[in-house]
Order: sequence, then structure tokens, then C-alpha cells
Amino acid sequence: MTVVIDRTNQPRHPEKAHRPDNPVQRKPEWIRVKAPVSREYAKTRDVVRAHNLHTVCEEAACPNIGECWTKAHATMMIMGDTCTRACAFCNVKTGLPATLDAAEPGNVAGAVKKLGLKHVVITSVDRDDLPDGGAQHFANVIRAIRAGSPGTTIEILTPDFLRKDGAIEVVMNARPDVFNHNLETVPRLYLSIRPGARYFASLRLLQKAKELMPSGFTKSGLMVGLGESREEIMQVMDDLRAAGVDFLTIGQYLQPTRKHAAIDRFWTPDEFKALETTARAKGFLMVSATPLTRSSYHADSDFAQMKAARLAQTT
Repeated sequence: MTVVIDRTNQPRHPEKAHRPDNPVQRKPEWIRVKAPVSREYAKTRDVVRAHNLHTVCEEAACPNIGECWTKAHATMMIMGDTCTRACAFCNVKTGLPATLDAAEPGNVAGAVKKLGLKHVVITSVDRDDLPDGGAQHFANVIRAIRAGSPGTTIEILTPDFLRKDGAIEVVMNARPDVFNHNLETVPRLYLSIRPGARYFASLRLLQKAKELMPSGFTKSGLMVGLGESREEIMQVMDDLRAAGVDFLTIGQYLQPTRKHAAIDRFWTPDEFKALETTARAKGFLMVSATPLTRSSYHADSDFAQMKAARLAQTT
């Protein structure tokens, strides 16, 4: 007798199933977006599907997907759609991932070429189950894109490679143009918001990336609205500058479901502007701080501005 196991109704976040519900607050006017309906959006979606790829745009329920995909700016999420972590803010599915797809680097490179991207962002789920955390797979994807689209600049947004000795060296040897790893929140909130990670390990990862490729760019991001104070954000900015980070993104946390961390409050556009002003005064080459800012939002134009800012410093 053949037994068929139906996984279609499995919850995306089984570890959150028995947690109490947190009410989902109504979004303020400045944070609402239109549903994606354009022809260009559909074309991008079709390319992603044809190459059997996942995107963080879809998996993390990004509010900017309509705008970005209309411009063919899809952020590829490699190493599957299932994460080994269970962060309280994230909508990516959690559980035991499948084995790595050896064809994925070529598929990503094919999609980048098909979409005609001048700048691409590659991210991934956490893969704590792999000996190197997926570092070699990242390197393979970078090299495949270089081979197929040598004029495309490559930005990677990686996991923390916690306790994966040598992983960051493998990634940086592939020479990405931008290395990004998000701190996400302030140290005080790590236990509740990012329990599988360690603040100072993430900070050291960013510092190490800069040490390994001083001429490259490093980047990190924060969410606000989880209960952090302005003073705590200032301290994180100082920590990031001490680690040599060039680019800081700050956006509003949006609660994916009732089982995810509750929103403490919505920061206003004026407050985001003030954060941007402070960050620039602290010496970041580039700062993007708006309610809808996400790590890869406007990454292509922001990269151009960052390069121009560095050039201006050296001339």
C-alpha cells in the first residue's frame, strides 16, 4: 500500500502555531501600497517561475513587490524557500529545508540575463543544517552571474553564518560588489525578535567582510516599530560605523500575521527623515530611511549613489 503524505496544508510557521494572537494594527495612510497588476509585473513573475526560482519579495510578503517587479527588480532567494530559523518578524516558511539544487546558480544567472538586470540582489534562507551555512552556494551563484552577465553588479544579503568557520571567506573570495547582512533590530530585542542570532556575531561578520574586501561596499538594515528607542538606534548606528559599514537601510516593521511579533508603533515619515539625517552625520556613505524601505528596495539606484559618494570623498 502506498501512503501519500499531503504537505499542502502544513503551516508556514509551525513553531508559532500555539503562540497567542497579536492584533494586526491598521496601517497608516503613508504606508499603504497598491496591489500589483501591471503587465511588467506579470513578465517578471513569469521569468521567475520559468527558472524555478524563489524570491524574498514573495516569501517575505514585501509591500514593494508591485513597484519593484514592474521594473524587473526581483530579489532572488536561493537555497530553497524553507528557513532553519524562526525569527519573530519574518514571514519566510520555517522547517527542515530540502537539499541544495545544483542547477540553481545557473537558473539564477539565466533569470538575471533574461531580465536584463544591471544590478541584482541575491539573498537566502538561513541554512544552519549545512556545514558552511551555504557559503559555497552563494559563491557559485555569484560566479554564474558573472559568467552570464559580466556587466551586472551583484549585491548579496547573507545569513550570519553563525559558528560556520571560514564561510565568510568563501563568500568574499567570489567578490560581490556589495555585501549585506541585516542586524534587523537593537541588541536588547534579539532574544525575542531574532533568537537564533547573536548581535555581536552579526556585527563581526560585517566587519570581517570589510576587512576581506576593503574596496567593496558593506551594508546593513534595521526595522523600527518593535519597541526600540531612538537612543538604542543611535548606538547601533555607531556600532555599524565602527565596523566600517557604508550603507544603512531603515524601514518600518510590518506584522505578517497574528502569530508574529506585534507592532509597538508606526514611526512617522518625519521621524524616518530625522534618522536619515543622523545616520548621514555619523558618516554612512548612503542611507535609505523611509517607512517602506527594505534591504533591496531601490538597490540599483542606491548603489550608484553610494559609488558616487565614495568617489566624491576621494577626489
